[in-house]
Amino acid sequence: MGRIFQAIAILLVFAVLAVIGYAYFGDMHPQTGEQRLEVTLPGNAGGN
Repeated sequence: MGRIFQAIAILLVFAVLAVIGYAYFGDMHPQTGEQRLEVTLPGNAGGN
């Protein structure tokens, strides 16, 4: 029974290390780019 818990603990440590490694070395940068969107307002927007 002790070997099962030891195996689970080792796998848990490896999983945590894998997540930390992916966070530091993975390509997690957001894609950036300019977006333009024309907006047509109804009625007499901005006028008196």
